[in-house]
Amino acid sequence: MCGIVGAIAQRNVAGILIEGLNRLEYRGYDSAGLALFANDKLQRLRRAGKVTQLQAAIEQDPIAGGLGIAHTRWATHGIPNESNAHPHISSDNIAVVHNGIITNFEPIKQSLITAGYGFSSDTDTEVIAHLIHLYCAQNMNLQQAVQAAVSQCEGAYALGVIDANEPDKLLAARKGSPLVVGVGVEENYIASDQLALLQVTDRFMFLEEGDIAQLELHKIQVWDAQGQLVERAVSAYEHGDHTSDKGQYKHYMAKEMHEQPAVIGDIISARSDIHGDLHIPLDDDALAKLAQASQVLIIACGTSYYAGMVARYWIESLAGIACQVEIASEFRYRQAVVAPGTLFVTLSQSGETADTLAALRHVDKSKLVAAMTICNVPSSSMVRESDFALLTEAGVEIGVASTKAFTTQLLALLQLTLALGKHHQDMDQSGIMQALQNLPGLLHQVVQYEDRIADLAERFADKEHALFLGRGALFPIAMEGALKLKEISYIHAEAYPAGELKHGPLALVDADMPVVVVAPNDDLLDKLKANMQEVRARGGELFVFADSKATLAADEATHIIALPEVHDLLAPILYTIPLQLLAYHVALIKGTDVDQPRNLAKSVTVE
Repeated sequence: MCGIVGAIAQRNVAGILIEGLNRLEYRGYDSAGLALFANDKLQRLRRAGKVTQLQAAIEQDPIAGGLGIAHTRWATHGIPNESNAHPHISSDNIAVVHNGIITNFEPIKQSLITAGYGFSSDTDTEVIAHLIHLYCAQNMNLQQAVQAAVSQCEGAYALGVIDANEPDKLLAARKGSPLVVGVGVEENYIASDQLALLQVTDRFMFLEEGDIAQLELHKIQVWDAQGQLVERAVSAYEHGDHTSDKGQYKHYMAKEMHEQPAVIGDIISARSDIHGDLHIPLDDDALAKLAQASQVLIIACGTSYYAGMVARYWIESLAGIACQVEIASEFRYRQAVVAPGTLFVTLSQSGETADTLAALRHVDKSKLVAAMTICNVPSSSMVRESDFALLTEAGVEIGVASTKAFTTQLLALLQLTLALGKHHQDMDQSGIMQALQNLPGLLHQVVQYEDRIADLAERFADKEHALFLGRGALFPIAMEGALKLKEISYIHAEAYPAGELKHGPLALVDADMPVVVVAPNDDLLDKLKANMQEVRARGGELFVFADSKATLAADEATHIIALPEVHDLLAPILYTIPLQLLAYHVALIKGTDVDQPRNLAKSVTVE
């Protein structure tokens, strides 16, 4: 949510800021703006809407400067308009961009009004600009003023700050919201994501909770939460810059869906030896912790939560230990009882999901065997704050609706299950590992069904609701399919375990309610067939993704896509892809913004 870019250089940084904002569009936003120190004063430009509108305004009325900050805003406090767009300025001297939420901004605002400050926006951010100005007016330098200001602020923040009176400095601060420092040659940068800066550097410094950084042309200083000067390591970015290119595809989502067979194949190859045995990339100490675990607790949000739900079926059946899956935003505010011997697993694509990160920070760690995270970003807060991490290695995912990040989460969770099973059940994994070797080829086959799925999508064009059904480990996949459809096509969609049809959802079924069914050839297929008959008896139209050996009969209102035969354990991964393709093609027909659906953000860094 929201994006920050900042730079200090001996050249014009406007282009760097705009390119950085373009690279952060995947995070979700509704306005954009920048402030530059130019001609001995701060100059600000803001626009509601897309970065292209801000870019057009700069081209029409160019401004240039070697110090600047920029922002894409996802509205929390105040409607999406130009007045509420960042940066916010105090007394023509202090400019601030901010990700996060200041929960105590209202009493701060009242005290600032009493002190004579006026407010031009409805945001919580404007109080930060005025607080910094207030402390600068008390003869503090900019670093001291930022430190004093953030000490008054409760909640979460990542800040970029510039001061017309100290034009040789760019200040940054973070607490509960990600921020990185880009290290250049005689110029330096800040951003909420490394991706924003890959056009200018591949060297990054990661700020810790409570850090304040001061960037100059030739120097970077960092103060920790206690106000002590500290050293933060500089590391190189692992991935190439080509990841931000759509290539031959119309949308990032399309590219990322089609990348799944190759990405999953690479991961399976990298984690298997020549004998086909699994080599999960964890050290001996981490593997020993898995052996000690007597139960697993998975914490996640959104799509990651559905991946965790699939893992519960796997862990309990293969490893023979109890597994609970909790929604992070509920767990963190509940008086949860965590049993001794628990392996606590946070599951997040970005590793910065606010509620999941809060759960990691607040769980009673004395009860845990270990806290591990499964995520896609090796430099993320969850990786750095967990005992150990299993990376999904999906590569950069830019489309807001997750595709390859979800299927690689499933793969990582299955590999975790196999590692647990080796210790707790001494299970023979040879059959599963052989099936894994065949999986990329099967996924490639499924992607080739796209044209047939696109034809089915036409039948959703005039629909306002849809129902998804699955059983067992495919029920969470049905939930993920429903989520994809509503995220990018704006069709209301819900998923149920098929056995629950008679307990309420059947009342909704009629000719205007398409029913999507995932039907692998497993032990629950016969029961699922009976559920489908219940739908047909009420005039419902069925869209069935079924195993090729499932012996299902098509008719005028039963549309069947026969998928390749796959090992039962791997069905959740394979059956995800046709549901992604269905949602994508329905969204194309609806004409929605596929990569940046309304009101949503890629990385949810506020509650």
